[in-house]
Amino acid sequence: MSRKAATPADTGTADKVLAAASRLFYVNGIRAVGMDRIVAESGVAKTSLYRHFDTKDALVAAFLEREDREFWQQWDGVVAAAPADPKVRLMRILDWIGKRVSREGYRGCPQINVAAEFADPEHPARRIRRRHKAAMVERLKSIVAQIKVSRPGEVAVQLALLIDGAFTSDGRLSKADAVRILQNGADALLRDGSLKRNGSRAAKHGVGQEHR
Repeated sequence: MSRKAATPADTGTADKVLAAASRLFYVNGIRAVGMDRIVAESGVAKTSLYRHFDTKDALVAAFLEREDREFWQQWDGVVAAAPADPKVRLMRILDWIGKRVSREGYRGCPQINVAAEFADPEHPARRIRRRHKAAMVERLKSIVAQIKVSRPGEVAVQLALLIDGAFTSDGRLSKADAVRILQNGADALLRDGSLKRNGSRAAKHGVGQEHR
């Protein structure tokens, strides 16, 4: 039997619930927010809420999926507006992230925050977090490979860890420092990668080695 297409009213109701849940989850955490509070915040009847999200886990997953889409849409916008030079693109991404983590009311990456509340590695929140973080490494690897450092995969992971460190900085990065620290850190990682590449090439060809 074919599934009935969602009406605009149905879509509007789901959006109201998700918007309210997203605000509450981000500010208070998942476990501190009950379904009754989401009903009160959204103004949607409980029966309507459960028609769209049959469990709280389903609502948590929808929240993280929306955060994932919005994050990559913004990332893609930053990349599209940057020059074609891969290093400039990386620095523009870090500029955006630095401003993101130092904005008023920032409470960290929702993917990290929410997944930390669930011990089960197969919980939907944990699976979505893994996919989101894997996508970040792959996107960074694509950029780093164009900069032509050695082992772009390793440098991409290091950059991802640098970014996740900023996401969990808990206010330690001021507006003045966040962008500078991220970009300087990336510069250091790229320089190290270039030195390893050049050093490996030198060793391969015997450059700088004493003749025996």
